[in-house]
Amino acid sequence: MKKLVIIRHAKSSWDDPFLNDHDRPLAERGLKDAPKMAKRLNKEKIYPDAIISSDAERAKATAIITAEYLDFSPKKIDFKKDLYHCSVNQLLSEIKKTRDEVKTLFLVGHNPGLNDLIWKFGGEIDNLPTAGQFGLKFDIKNWDEINSKNAKFWFFDFPKKD
Repeated sequence: MKKLVIIRHAKSSWDDPFLNDHDRPLAERGLKDAPKMAKRLNKEKIYPDAIISSDAERAKATAIITAEYLDFSPKKIDFKKDLYHCSVNQLLSEIKKTRDEVKTLFLVGHNPGLNDLIWKFGGEIDNLPTAGQFGLKFDIKNWDEINSKNAKFWFFDFPKKD
């Protein structure tokens, strides 16, 4: 059994309209929502064996905050430039490269790619909101076997759900 937790970066700041999109930091709301959502994972005892994340500033910050609240060393996060606004096929390709000893993988990134990935696995949501989390389980032994036929809904959570 493999578990995938798809996490959209928390709310980003638009305070500096001249800042490159890749470099936008978390907004005040994002700085509140990221820990809130990480605490919910902790409460449910959902912990990563590995985290891969876009290297965009807002995704990096979300991944680091999440890791810290779950006692996962931020130094172990694999930040990937290719996950910044990538296609569903690129996301799937990165997931399939995951070492087989990893049972629970966290993927931190951006829409529309994350929405597309959830839909590809049969997830029925309109939109993964900022700081939202979507969990899937796969009855497989190797990450390169994941597909829509072996995907099972696990959970869907977001900051305004409470």
